Amino acid sequence: MRTKVKTIWHGSENIIEKPLYGAGKIYNDYGVGFYCTENKELAKEWACSSNTDGYANQYEIDMTDMQILNLTDSEYTILNWLALLINNRKFGVSTPVSSHGIQYLTENFLIPIENIDIIIGYRADDSYFTFAKAFVNNEISVEQLKYAMKLCKLGEQVVIKSRKAFDKLCFVQYEAVDNAEYYSKRKSRDENARKQYAEYAQNNDVDGLFMVDIIRKGVLNDDLRLR
Repeated sequence: MRTKVKTIWHGSENIIEKPLYGAGKIYNDYGVGFYCTENKELAKEWACSSNTDGYANQYEIDMTDMQILNLTDSEYTILNWLALLINNRKFGVSTPVSSHGIQYLTENFLIPIENIDIIIGYRADDSYFTFAKAFVNNEISVEQLKYAMKLCKLGEQVVIKSRKAFDKLCFVQYEAVDNAEYYSKRKSRDENARKQYAEYAQNNDVDGLFMVDIIRKGVLNDDLRLR
Protein backbone atom coordinates (compact mmCIF):
# COMPACT_ATOMS: atom_id res chain seq x y z
CA MET A 1 0.00 0.00 0.00
CA ARG A 2 1.34 3.42 -0.97
CA THR A 3 1.90 5.66 2.05
CA LYS A 4 0.40 9.13 2.19
CA VAL A 5 3.04 11.32 3.79
CA LYS A 6 2.08 14.96 4.35
CA THR A 7 4.41 17.82 5.29
CA ILE A 8 2.92 20.18 7.86
CA TRP A 9 4.12 23.18 9.88
CA HIS A 10 3.37 24.46 13.38
CA GLY A 11 4.01 28.08 14.30
CA SER A 12 5.09 28.66 17.89
CA GLU A 13 7.25 30.77 20.17
CA ASN A 14 9.10 27.52 20.91
CA ILE A 15 10.93 24.74 19.08
CA ILE A 16 8.73 21.66 19.51
CA GLU A 17 10.52 18.45 18.57
CA LYS A 18 8.03 16.15 20.35
CA PRO A 19 4.43 17.45 20.52
CA LEU A 20 2.60 16.06 23.55
CA TYR A 21 -0.66 14.18 23.15
CA GLY A 22 -3.38 15.71 25.34
CA ALA A 23 -1.59 19.04 25.79
CA GLY A 24 -2.97 22.40 24.71
CA LYS A 25 -6.03 24.53 25.27
CA ILE A 26 -9.51 23.01 25.58
CA TYR A 27 -11.21 25.92 23.84
CA ASN A 28 -9.45 25.72 20.48
CA ASP A 29 -11.44 25.42 17.24
CA TYR A 30 -11.57 21.62 17.32
CA GLY A 31 -10.75 21.03 20.97
CA VAL A 32 -7.46 19.71 22.31
CA GLY A 33 -4.99 18.87 19.56
CA PHE A 34 -1.82 19.92 17.77
CA TYR A 35 -2.69 22.64 15.26
CA CYS A 36 -0.66 22.79 12.05
CA THR A 37 -0.88 23.98 8.44
CA GLU A 38 0.50 22.87 5.10
CA ASN A 39 1.43 26.50 4.37
CA LYS A 40 4.84 27.43 5.79
CA GLU A 41 4.21 31.17 5.42
CA LEU A 42 1.01 30.93 7.46
CA ALA A 43 2.84 28.95 10.13
CA LYS A 44 5.40 31.75 10.33
CA GLU A 45 2.63 34.30 10.78
CA TRP A 46 0.97 32.18 13.47
CA ALA A 47 4.34 31.89 15.25
CA CYS A 48 4.32 35.65 15.87
CA SER A 49 1.17 36.41 17.82
CA SER A 50 2.92 38.96 20.05
CA ASN A 51 6.07 41.06 20.01
CA THR A 52 8.44 38.10 20.16
CA ASP A 53 10.23 36.07 17.52
CA GLY A 54 9.07 32.53 16.89
CA TYR A 55 9.68 29.28 15.04
CA ALA A 56 8.07 27.40 12.19
CA ASN A 57 8.38 23.74 13.17
CA GLN A 58 8.29 21.29 10.25
CA TYR A 59 6.90 17.75 10.53
CA GLU A 60 6.03 14.81 8.33
CA ILE A 61 3.11 12.52 9.07
CA ASP A 62 2.11 9.27 7.42
CA MET A 63 -1.66 9.53 6.99
CA THR A 64 -2.12 5.96 5.78
CA ASP A 65 -4.98 4.23 7.65
CA MET A 66 -5.87 7.43 9.49
CA GLN A 67 -9.47 8.43 10.18
CA ILE A 68 -9.51 11.91 8.61
CA LEU A 69 -12.32 14.43 8.84
CA ASN A 70 -11.80 16.87 5.96
CA LEU A 71 -14.39 19.62 6.35
CA THR A 72 -13.58 20.91 2.86
CA ASP A 73 -14.98 17.73 1.27
CA SER A 74 -18.20 18.15 -0.71
CA GLU A 75 -20.27 16.09 1.74
CA TYR A 76 -19.87 18.77 4.39
CA THR A 77 -21.11 22.36 4.52
CA ILE A 78 -19.97 25.53 6.23
CA LEU A 79 -22.49 24.77 8.98
CA ASN A 80 -20.69 21.54 9.93
CA TRP A 81 -17.58 23.61 10.56
CA LEU A 82 -19.59 26.19 12.48
CA ALA A 83 -21.23 23.56 14.70
CA LEU A 84 -17.79 22.22 15.66
CA LEU A 85 -16.57 25.73 16.37
CA ILE A 86 -19.57 26.41 18.60
CA ASN A 87 -19.01 23.14 20.43
CA ASN A 88 -15.40 23.99 21.28
CA ARG A 89 -15.00 27.77 21.42
CA LYS A 90 -16.67 30.14 23.89
CA PHE A 91 -19.57 31.54 21.90
CA GLY A 92 -21.43 34.42 23.57
CA VAL A 93 -25.21 34.47 23.15
CA SER A 94 -26.67 37.96 22.71
CA THR A 95 -30.11 37.42 21.16
CA PRO A 96 -32.91 34.79 21.22
CA VAL A 97 -32.08 33.95 17.60
CA SER A 98 -28.43 33.23 18.42
CA SER A 99 -29.46 31.11 21.40
CA HIS A 100 -31.83 29.01 19.29
CA GLY A 101 -29.29 29.00 16.44
CA ILE A 102 -26.54 27.51 18.59
CA GLN A 103 -28.90 24.79 19.78
CA TYR A 104 -30.14 24.04 16.25
CA LEU A 105 -26.65 23.87 14.74
CA THR A 106 -25.43 21.62 17.54
CA GLU A 107 -28.37 19.22 17.19
CA ASN A 108 -28.36 19.02 13.38
CA PHE A 109 -24.86 19.78 12.07
CA LEU A 110 -22.37 18.68 14.73
CA ILE A 111 -20.08 15.85 13.56
CA PRO A 112 -18.82 13.35 16.17
CA ILE A 113 -15.01 13.53 16.33
CA GLU A 114 -14.27 11.09 19.16
CA ASN A 115 -12.77 8.52 16.77
CA ILE A 116 -11.12 10.98 14.38
CA ASP A 117 -7.32 10.99 14.08
CA ILE A 118 -6.88 14.18 12.02
CA ILE A 119 -9.18 17.12 11.24
CA ILE A 120 -8.69 19.43 8.24
CA GLY A 121 -10.68 22.66 8.16
CA TYR A 122 -10.82 26.42 8.52
CA ARG A 123 -8.81 28.19 11.20
CA ALA A 124 -10.93 30.67 13.16
CA ASP A 125 -8.64 33.67 13.46
CA ASP A 126 -10.16 36.73 15.12
CA SER A 127 -11.75 37.91 11.89
CA TYR A 128 -13.15 34.46 11.00
CA PHE A 129 -14.62 34.15 14.49
CA THR A 130 -16.25 37.56 14.05
CA PHE A 131 -17.84 36.42 10.76
CA ALA A 132 -19.13 33.23 12.43
CA LYS A 133 -20.72 35.18 15.28
CA ALA A 134 -22.33 37.57 12.80
CA PHE A 135 -24.03 34.65 11.06
CA VAL A 136 -25.31 33.10 14.31
CA ASN A 137 -26.62 36.53 15.33
CA ASN A 138 -28.63 36.64 12.07
CA GLU A 139 -26.62 39.56 10.68
CA ILE A 140 -25.34 37.84 7.52
CA SER A 141 -26.55 35.01 5.28
CA VAL A 142 -24.96 31.63 4.59
CA GLU A 143 -23.67 32.93 1.26
CA GLN A 144 -22.07 35.93 2.95
CA LEU A 145 -20.48 33.65 5.55
CA LYS A 146 -19.03 31.36 2.87
CA TYR A 147 -17.66 34.38 1.02
CA ALA A 148 -16.13 35.80 4.20
CA MET A 149 -14.37 32.54 5.03
CA LYS A 150 -12.39 32.73 1.77
CA LEU A 151 -11.15 36.29 2.23
CA CYS A 152 -7.38 36.79 2.18
CA LYS A 153 -6.83 33.03 2.59
CA LEU A 154 -6.59 33.26 6.37
CA GLY A 155 -5.88 29.59 6.39
CA GLU A 156 -6.84 25.97 6.68
CA GLN A 157 -5.36 23.90 9.46
CA VAL A 158 -4.44 20.29 9.95
CA VAL A 159 -5.19 19.24 13.52
CA ILE A 160 -3.55 16.16 15.02
CA LYS A 161 -6.12 14.71 17.42
CA SER A 162 -5.51 11.07 18.37
CA ARG A 163 -2.62 9.32 20.10
CA LYS A 164 -2.23 7.21 16.95
CA ALA A 165 -1.71 10.37 14.87
CA PHE A 166 0.73 11.86 17.40
CA ASP A 167 2.79 8.68 17.24
CA LYS A 168 3.11 9.10 13.45
CA LEU A 169 4.27 12.72 13.69
CA CYS A 170 7.98 13.09 12.84
CA PHE A 171 9.91 16.30 13.51
CA VAL A 172 12.04 17.39 10.53
CA GLN A 173 13.48 20.83 11.29
CA TYR A 174 12.62 24.34 12.40
CA GLU A 175 13.04 27.77 10.88
CA ALA A 176 13.46 30.91 12.97
CA VAL A 177 10.80 33.58 12.35
CA ASP A 178 11.44 37.31 12.60
CA ASN A 179 8.57 38.97 14.46
CA ALA A 180 9.28 42.33 12.82
CA GLU A 181 8.41 40.83 9.43
CA TYR A 182 5.73 38.24 10.16
CA TYR A 183 3.65 39.86 12.88
CA SER A 184 2.94 42.74 10.50
CA LYS A 185 2.03 40.23 7.76
CA ARG A 186 -0.39 38.50 10.12
CA LYS A 187 -2.05 41.79 11.09
CA SER A 188 -2.23 42.92 7.47
CA ARG A 189 -3.90 39.67 6.35
CA ASP A 190 -6.52 39.96 9.08
CA GLU A 191 -7.16 43.66 8.50
CA ASN A 192 -7.55 43.17 4.74
CA ALA A 193 -10.06 40.37 5.35
CA ARG A 194 -12.14 42.63 7.60
CA LYS A 195 -11.98 45.48 5.09
CA GLN A 196 -13.07 43.31 2.16
CA TYR A 197 -15.84 41.80 4.27
CA ALA A 198 -17.12 45.23 5.33
CA GLU A 199 -17.29 46.33 1.68
CA TYR A 200 -19.07 43.12 0.64
CA ALA A 201 -21.52 43.15 3.57
CA GLN A 202 -22.84 46.57 2.53
CA ASN A 203 -24.74 44.76 -0.22
CA ASN A 204 -27.38 43.17 1.99
CA ASP A 205 -28.34 39.66 0.87
CA VAL A 206 -32.09 40.17 1.31
CA ASP A 207 -32.93 36.93 -0.48
CA GLY A 208 -30.30 34.87 1.30
CA LEU A 209 -30.62 32.09 3.86
CA PHE A 210 -30.18 33.49 7.36
CA MET A 211 -29.96 31.77 10.75
CA VAL A 212 -33.61 32.45 11.51
CA ASP A 213 -34.63 30.92 8.14
CA ILE A 214 -32.62 27.79 8.87
CA ILE A 215 -34.38 27.34 12.20
CA ARG A 216 -37.90 28.08 10.93
CA LYS A 217 -37.61 25.95 7.79
CA GLY A 218 -35.77 23.06 9.43
CA VAL A 219 -32.85 23.25 6.99
CA LEU A 220 -30.54 20.22 7.14
CA ASN A 221 -27.14 19.34 5.70
CA ASP A 222 -28.53 17.99 2.41
CA ASP A 223 -30.24 21.28 1.53
CA LEU A 224 -28.87 22.47 -1.84
CA ARG A 225 -28.88 26.09 -0.64
CA LEU A 226 -25.95 25.23 1.63
CA ARG A 227 -23.78 23.96 -1.22
